[in-house]
Amino acid sequence: MTCSAERRTEAARQSALLATLRGAAPVPSARLAEQGARLQLGLEAYRAHAAAAAERALAVAYPTLLALVGAEDFGRLARALWCDAPPQRGDLAQWGQDLPTFVEAQADLAEWPYLGDCARLDAAIVQCEGAADAVLDRDTLAWLAEHPAEALRLRLAPAVQLLASRWPVAALHAAHRHDGDAAIAAVREALATGQAESVVVGRTAWRADVTPVDAPVFAWMQALQASRTLAEALQRAGRGFDFSAWLIQALQRGWLWKAELVDETEEKHHDPDLA
Repeated sequence: MTCSAERRTEAARQSALLATLRGAAPVPSARLAEQGARLQLGLEAYRAHAAAAAERALAVAYPTLLALVGAEDFGRLARALWCDAPPQRGDLAQWGQDLPTFVEAQADLAEWPYLGDCARLDAAIVQCEGAADAVLDRDTLAWLAEHPAEALRLRLAPAVQLLASRWPVAALHAAHRHDGDAAIAAVREALATGQAESVVVGRTAWRADVTPVDAPVFAWMQALQASRTLAEALQRAGRGFDFSAWLIQALQRGWLWKAELVDETEEKHHDPDLA
């Protein structure tokens, strides 16, 4: 048998084994060294271990969702996701990105339609805390006074994450993080009034923080994240946007990385929303 044929055979064996461990296929006994009851016991032990590991990994990444649904239902979701969208690599910390959408598809959780966005905020926090560090380049900020808005961009720090929700996700996150009466009362009122929230997840030191922002600030930061010029970003933000107030907040919260000049030879990007 050639090396390529051997690799194909081994890949097929491993694929069949993984499908079996997820319960998606019958036991491929002809391809495994173990047989009979001993094989079945081994598979059951592995399945139990994998399900528990999946639950632990997701609990670390999605603490707000865990608090909202409770440990029993969260464990059920983790095991169901492991079967529906299993890990594609050995590091479980890199798995679970499908959970927010998976939660929204669960009919028995439809009574709590904000769960998906709460999970997305949890995921944004994980991404923020795991992002590369970026030290503020203060020298480039002098360009704000030296060049027109059409010739400049502002770069957000790599850790910054943006999330717009129809639900009060920041209030929900705070209520299940601080567990105080005031936080619980605030989230109940926000849900009762149908309050929507857009948030910026930023990082000071190595801990993420969640900041609700108004529509002009969110539109502005979306434009910056999409590499728009300052002129385009200001147009997106509209008249309600206060650049000076935002700059102070951005510097305090570590949102800003640097300013950069737009290359004059760079092909202009046509934005239909700005036409």
